[in-house]
Amino acid sequence: MPTLCRHATTRPYRLPPGAGLLLLAAALITGCATPVANTGPGPASAERAHLPLLRGWFDGKEVLYVTTDASDAEVAREHLANHVPQLAHALADVPAATGGSRRPGATSRVYGSTNFRQPSVFASAPEPVGHANRSAAYSPLWQLVNVTWREPLQARVLRSEEEVLDAADKGFVVLEVTRVVLNCPIVHRGGLGVLPGVTVDGRKP
Repeated sequence: MPTLCRHATTRPYRLPPGAGLLLLAAALITGCATPVANTGPGPASAERAHLPLLRGWFDGKEVLYVTTDASDAEVAREHLANHVPQLAHALADVPAATGGSRRPGATSRVYGSTNFRQPSVFASAPEPVGHANRSAAYSPLWQLVNVTWREPLQARVLRSEEEVLDAADKGFVVLEVTRVVLNCPIVHRGGLGVLPGVTVDGRKP
């Protein structure tokens, strides 16, 4: 079937078979074809980046997050993330010995087990996920706290910061507050929201 192209100042004319693809390429350059406007929310681009999702815990419920950057080189290697030393500047300043003021940081805490395999435990999360988040405590920048069980055979899954701190108070675990900062945005909380465009293999977690 011949291809038609209408110009504003001339009558329609017919092109020989096979010329349609060439005409389409030329149209994209000269403006003969007009792109469809983006009328919905979110970015106009249809391109998507597929990142590995990780499962963690917050307040006894599962959350999904991605890890993109870490301030420590070894941690970045282990997490297949960018090494970003500048992230360490997000930590709160340590007050001077003479009583200097303490600059607040931009991080929250994430607890990672060193000798027991379990998902990370977050101290905060967006409520809900997305632009309507009301949690002032949430930050995608996390100060890593290592959790080590004194008796690995007694280890169990901890699902909230309260459970981690309770285990520490009872002497079951030792907490090591590091100066490692990770960039790990929480992107999915099931019924408590999901960032637009985020899917989990086409289904809910």
